[in-house]
Amino acid sequence: MSSFGEWTRLHGLPAFFYTMDQERDPRALWDPILDPPTRRHVVHLGNRRITLVADNFGRFDLFDEHTGLRWLTRGTGVSRIGELSTAGSTAERLFGPTFAVVRVADERVSLERTVLCPEGERPWVLIRLRVRNLTGEPVRLTLTEEWESSPADIRLISGPVPAADPGLELELLGGERTGSGRLTVTLDLETEAVMEFRYGLLAEGAAGCEGVAGLEGAAGLGDASGSGSADGFEESLAKLAARLPRAHAVQAPEAEREIPWHAALLTGGACADGVLGGHTLDQGSCYSFRHGFNGAARDPLQHALPLVYTEPDLALSVLRNTCAWGSPDGDLPYALRPDKSPWTDLFRPSDQNLWALWLGAEYLAATGDVRAFGEAVPYHPVHAARAVPLGENLRRQFRFFADVVGRGEHGHVRMLNADWNDLAISMSGVPREEMIEHGESVLNSAMAAWVLPRYAALAERLGDHATGAEARKLGEELRDLVAGEWNGRWFRRAYGPGAVVGENDLWLEVQPWAILCGAASPARARDLLERIEDTAAAASPLGARVRWPDAPGADGAIWYAINMTLVWAAAAHAPELGWAWWRRMSLATHAAAYPDVWEGTLSGPDAYLPPESVRPGRTWDLAGLGVAMQAYPVANLHAHAQPLLAYLRLLGVEPDVSGGLRIGGGASFESRVLTVGPALL
Repeated sequence: MSSFGEWTRLHGLPAFFYTMDQERDPRALWDPILDPPTRRHVVHLGNRRITLVADNFGRFDLFDEHTGLRWLTRGTGVSRIGELSTAGSTAERLFGPTFAVVRVADERVSLERTVLCPEGERPWVLIRLRVRNLTGEPVRLTLTEEWESSPADIRLISGPVPAADPGLELELLGGERTGSGRLTVTLDLETEAVMEFRYGLLAEGAAGCEGVAGLEGAAGLGDASGSGSADGFEESLAKLAARLPRAHAVQAPEAEREIPWHAALLTGGACADGVLGGHTLDQGSCYSFRHGFNGAARDPLQHALPLVYTEPDLALSVLRNTCAWGSPDGDLPYALRPDKSPWTDLFRPSDQNLWALWLGAEYLAATGDVRAFGEAVPYHPVHAARAVPLGENLRRQFRFFADVVGRGEHGHVRMLNADWNDLAISMSGVPREEMIEHGESVLNSAMAAWVLPRYAALAERLGDHATGAEARKLGEELRDLVAGEWNGRWFRRAYGPGAVVGENDLWLEVQPWAILCGAASPARARDLLERIEDTAAAASPLGARVRWPDAPGADGAIWYAINMTLVWAAAAHAPELGWAWWRRMSLATHAAAYPDVWEGTLSGPDAYLPPESVRPGRTWDLAGLGVAMQAYPVANLHAHAQPLLAYLRLLGVEPDVSGGLRIGGGASFESRVLTVGPALL
């Protein structure tokens, strides 16, 4: 059980009852490494436009990524009746999937305050205040609702700087509206009164801000659109309950609570993009909220993969948005800067196109929505290039991968200056420039060997049989090369001039892809998975380490993205290991193993440090470079997307090489667009 509280249900939805007195309990204090120690614990909630950050002091932040990375408020949002305030450690605090509740009382009145992100793309929050008279006699009370505008634009790496007020307003529904952030209401109260306010970019929200159209009639997947008019509390909560998926697995009882929770926090990280169109779905955590960039491009693409089976319109919107980062030659930049301009002077990864091809193929296999690939997608405005259909954008990305990234001396995909692992070059032991020029990634070869046949099916369905045939042939060649990298214990990781990486140490990220692409026989796959359990995953409550043995710090961290593919690889060859590894990814397991660590309780980082590290159960830092996940160790969307996708893969849900959707069973999942196993009432 977590030291911070316990899970419950509220409005029929999973919620967390925060019970710690953070001002007195020594376990509340934690070190962000780059900032002073703090007792503040936050959870990020949201809709498709606004992010609400609720904390354990009953205060709130608002974040908006519509035109850039911007904090709108910091540590505000308080209701008062005389000396009674909703801010403090003595209040009851509950965190729900898109809302937070604070309850306080004195001898006269009780006050319940709920702050909710309404469904859809509204750039404001709803506040409901329920006031009860505890005296038995009529009383006159003065209630004050207060928010403070404190906008700040986030600068790359260095953090936030003050910005101009974008027009934040507070409104009493049915009453006064003000830009001051403060409204006072006089109550003549006999028993109970309920008032509702809203706060945020109200003028903008009134314009409509509709979502992407639903995918009606798309190969059996229904409309999961988040668009529509503004709703009140009951309507928003009803829509929320209807759109969140449900799950049940005997092998993992915690899935019943965590699958809808992960789905809500994942979609709560989305934001309608006012510059590039579509929706962004970036990593969040220290990357966006502390260091000010949206990257790498692969991340929103993989975050959107489980949305194909819950909210496919949003998955398509994220695919279009991320493709719009690129240039007409098919290159995707490493990341976007705070102002959404391309950031290309740090890393140039060689794998990013594969993720776009994968998401496109998965979307088409699940929805059958061929029409979407004929709709135009812009290129980043810096290129002043003509928009092209999504299918053509993806074809150009394939050409960039095949022709520009290309292959090296051993036939494997070139690494450039990074593959999935941004530090693979520096850890290779080969001089940097030589590795960039000549390095080859077995990881990328293995991933491409799985992705390219699925992309080939997409190309063929769009009538481009030549590209489809080329992609299939390249995938087959790479699969055979990967099969030759078996060294008797595991698959090698990379090649450099005069160097073989991964001969004497196991690099986890390549192993599941080698299994998934068919480079390992069923017997070899099972043997490898059991070896991983006995080595990289041994005595590690949260999952398998990314390297084994003797990998210090982040080099041996437990990454959500890699443990997801590991669970997936185990689904067909060692399902008992797959389910056990999925449970290690769960919030429940982190709370049991590290009950005094807030990150991992409701959300988390992209990776955890292993049990032998100096901060087990917490996350990595590169403090010498001024970068640390530990500086903002929650609200990384890998912590929510990867358990969702891994669960679906355990149920056999995945695209096949023919372009169809394969569905197995073994547990239950139900969303508005997909049901596996018996329907969950």
